[in-house]
Amino acid sequence: MKNKLVVEDLRNIISKAEFIKMGEKTTICCLTLKNGFEVVGFSACVDKDNYDKDIGEDNAYDTAFEKLWELEGYKLQYDLMK
Repeated sequence: MKNKLVVEDLRNIISKAEFIKMGEKTTICCLTLKNGFEVVGFSACVDKDNYDKDIGEDNAYDTAFEKLWELEGYKLQYDLMK
């Protein structure tokens, strides 16, 4: 069993990414994992006139993706205890 996570490990557990704009300046990303679990991230800008869909989606995805490190790190450490 490996004792290290890499970015590709996390990418491989994602089955889809969905985005929605909430209000005038917030983007939400929902990552659905292959096991059906969902992880949510978001981004927001200060001024609605500065809202950019692509930047919002990239930042919201990154926020959700970052959560996977903690979740999968916990799972890996738990599995290594067995």
